[in-house]
Amino acid sequence: MSAVLAFEQVSYAYPGRDEQALSGVSLSVDAGEFVVLAGLSASGKSTLLRAASGLVPHFHGGRFAGRVTVGGMDTRAHGPGDLAVVAGTLFQDPETQTVLGTVRAELAFPLENQGQGPSAVARGVEEVALALGIETLLDRSTAELSGGELQRVALGAALAGRPRLVLLDEPTSMLDPVAGDELIWLLRRLNEEWGTAVVLAEHRLERCLAHADRVIAMDGGAIACDDTPRAFLEWAADRVPALQTPAARLFRRAGLRPPPAGVKEARATLRAHGLLSGEPVAPAPEARPARRSARRDAGALRCRGLWHELPGGRAILRDVDLRLAPGERVALMGRNGAGKSTLLRHLGGIQRPTRGRVDAAGRVALLLQNPNDYLLHEHVREEAGPRALEAAGLAVNAERHPRDLSGGERQRLALAIVLGDDGTPAAVLLDEPTRGMDRAAKGDLADRVRALAGDGVAVLVATHDAEFAAAFAQRVVLLADGRPIADGPAAEVLTGGWYFATETARVLGGEGRALVPEEGAELLLRRMTMEVAP
Repeated sequence: MSAVLAFEQVSYAYPGRDEQALSGVSLSVDAGEFVVLAGLSASGKSTLLRAASGLVPHFHGGRFAGRVTVGGMDTRAHGPGDLAVVAGTLFQDPETQTVLGTVRAELAFPLENQGQGPSAVARGVEEVALALGIETLLDRSTAELSGGELQRVALGAALAGRPRLVLLDEPTSMLDPVAGDELIWLLRRLNEEWGTAVVLAEHRLERCLAHADRVIAMDGGAIACDDTPRAFLEWAADRVPALQTPAARLFRRAGLRPPPAGVKEARATLRAHGLLSGEPVAPAPEARPARRSARRDAGALRCRGLWHELPGGRAILRDVDLRLAPGERVALMGRNGAGKSTLLRHLGGIQRPTRGRVDAAGRVALLLQNPNDYLLHEHVREEAGPRALEAAGLAVNAERHPRDLSGGERQRLALAIVLGDDGTPAAVLLDEPTRGMDRAAKGDLADRVRALAGDGVAVLVATHDAEFAAAFAQRVVLLADGRPIADGPAAEVLTGGWYFATETARVLGGEGRALVPEEGAELLLRRMTMEVAP
């Protein structure tokens, strides 16, 4: 079988950089393969995808050696426009990939570029919109979409022409759990039914490993592992523990083998060992809808009766009451378009409500979804003070250009910028801050959030990442249709369900309200001890 993508001893360094972003990379991907790219931040995953799409070296410049072929086309002779006929691409910043005014026009553009007639274009737009659940967005302006909606539109444009190869860089990073799972299933369906090869770079490996044929792990720009999902997890446990999925960490801590590639496999193994009490249990008690507080003080940050209505009458926020106490750590969750980003912009003071009010006890630091919006200078050291860079773990990158940082590094730099050096804020609001971050960086961010809360700062984080929410949040607020529908302790909201639940909770069916692998392993070890007791 001929390879649809091949790298032959490829090395690459970005302009002005001595170290290589790719070093001696050789690999091939056949038609119909589903390949997951794993690795810590700045390991070379995004650069590999840029080389596969022709952006390296045609757009980024730099020093390039070796050979990349895509559908038989040498990327040294064919630019991104030629390669797009064979390879659809979606990178970490979907807002930079949308160029037209409406969703319908955006999806039609690649089909029109292929010379398809009006009827074929209309059919293709309708099919990809239905497949991605964005049919209701077709006549919306791309400028008014949420980050997750924009990501699905950019993906639709990449898939509309049914390319032979799809290259995806963190495609689920801004999607809610439902949309993220649907996307992975769609990719699997394209892969199985149409023979589309998929190369997917992802930090949240628990979403995709069960569907992968193969995992390629990058380290320092080189391939460190190229094997099956199960063999990769065994390798990661010994070599790079931060790359283990929560279920694999759960099994490792409980002394169980082999590591599972997904929830189904994990539950089957636990049943075989008699370690599951039965089918998934319902949450008890169910998280209760948020109620208006009778307290009169604003705490650190408070909104009351908050509405945001568009000129046509559509309401984005509906009578929201929310209070954050000093030092409180809260995760704001909900599906794409539920109103999370709009609520943060109102709480941060950059949007005015239609009705209602916001009260804050001091400065509110707000970090929105796109870290690139905060990067204004030529060097990292010019963006934030030395103490802020040190706290963000970016002091070693002081002389680099901010745009040359990885997605996770840019996110940490943007957070350092909004926190500033001018005193402790009353509240910090973060909108999808883990975008592009590996598990180790998420752990560092969770530590940072806890440290801020320890200083009396109220922290509210909008996130689709249940694992991250479990790592830092005391409380979870679930937003739907512009209003909170659940507001309770993290262990109550994030267990017993499926979409808004951690992988550990899904593996254990909500038993013991275990959210993270450490809690789950403790539960399993107690059961194993009870079984062997005389």
